[in-house]
Amino acid sequence: MFKFEELKVYQKSLDIIDEIYDLTEKFPKNEAFILTAQLLRAVNSIALNIAEGANSTDKVFNNHLRISGDSLKECIVCLTIARRVII
Repeated sequence: MFKFEELKVYQKSLDIIDEIYDLTEKFPKNEAFILTAQLLRAVNSIALNIAEGANSTDKVFNNHLRISGDSLKECIVCLTIARRVII
């Protein structure tokens, strides 16, 4: 097990990934290359950046956490669009 896998923020990001994958399965197929793809890239980026920065200096790790936060905001926008247009 890698050290980052013990981080609660990493574990929570995996929970969010599971929920988003379940949700996007219900999106119309015509959204597969548009909103679905963008949302899946963004949600995966959250966990990937946490893992990538975890064994670095505090400054580098904090930057990766900031990027993860930006990806989370991107997910929020995608979900808002989905709610307004799809759901």
